[in-house]
Amino acid sequence: MAKSKLRILYGEGDNDILEAQAAAMEKAGHTVQRAVGRKSVDEAIRKAPFDLVVLGATLTRNDRHHLPYMIKKVSTETKVLVMHADGSRHPYVDACTDTGASLESVLNHIDAMKIPSTPQAAAAAAGR
Repeated sequence: MAKSKLRILYGEGDNDILEAQAAAMEKAGHTVQRAVGRKSVDEAIRKAPFDLVVLGATLTRNDRHHLPYMIKKVSTETKVLVMHADGSRHPYVDACTDTGASLESVLNHIDAMKIPSTPQAAAAAAGR
């Protein structure tokens, strides 16, 4: 169970995977807004604050590379976790998971990041 509830934007290219994995993140105690595709992620980050943006493996490689830059451009405080990537060489990625990592591994990464819930994100989550 997550120690603090985070407001997470979770983006995937495949809606079925998005729904299944977002439900697991919610079960871990987080508030999750779903976004299918690059355009939806880009629009969501401009409309509301998030503590963390998770970019899923079914987004294109180009999307997983480009979106962290766009996220940090909107908010330098928002953390970015990229699934199925080597984010260690990307200056805007705060954490990444290896190809084929389990959802449990992703949730462990989120907990290990020790992200404080921002007051703006907490207020936005309370209003929903």
